[in-house]
Amino acid sequence: MVLNKICIIPARGGSQRIPRKNIRDFLGKPIIAYAIEAALSSQLFDEVMVSTDDVEIAEIAKKYGASVPFLRNSDNSGSMSTTYDVIREVTDEFANLGMTFTHTCCLYATSPFVNSEKLKSAFNQLIQTGCEAVFTVQEYSYPIQRSLVFKDDVLEMKWPEHLKSRSQDLEKSFHDCGQFYFYDTQAYLNKGGVFKMNSSAIIISELESQDIDTETDWKLAELKYTLIK
Repeated sequence: MVLNKICIIPARGGSQRIPRKNIRDFLGKPIIAYAIEAALSSQLFDEVMVSTDDVEIAEIAKKYGASVPFLRNSDNSGSMSTTYDVIREVTDEFANLGMTFTHTCCLYATSPFVNSEKLKSAFNQLIQTGCEAVFTVQEYSYPIQRSLVFKDDVLEMKWPEHLKSRSQDLEKSFHDCGQFYFYDTQAYLNKGGVFKMNSSAIIISELESQDIDTETDWKLAELKYTLIK
């Protein structure tokens, strides 16, 4: 049976820098709940599932409306496991159940800033542009062409040719926000990742994004989310 879209939310149990990060309380509910609720409220998906190796995460995911049809293989549950490995496993497991999906959204569990409108916008852009993948990016707040590096303890410009360049004359640069990736399923599996695909992006502000790797990051994310709401 060929279905349209699946949302896969990776959420392994181990987290080295912030213990139990994927289900830690974020302003009143487990942080993974925000991703699940955004996916469900978008009404885009035939399946919203959480890929986890952890029974507690699975129970919380189901409480908020996601499915957990199987637990993740231990081979794909370590700190060195890649998102591609996880997506490949989920895709293969569903294929064994007789279910394939034309489009996949990989939505990370620690993405409280993602909402249903962003997901719908990304899918619409994916279809309208004919590209293979769409994800969120953010502009660097300072031109990377004027970045500095240490060489033998001496600070130098990485690109000295831009020493006298005006900031407004330099090409803008962007970075991946690590929130979600919406893509053509088969193209992703064939090419091995969104950076090898014909990809486009939705540009978001600094207020709508926050890496969450430390306790300070967590507090900043809560502050930003509170400001937005």
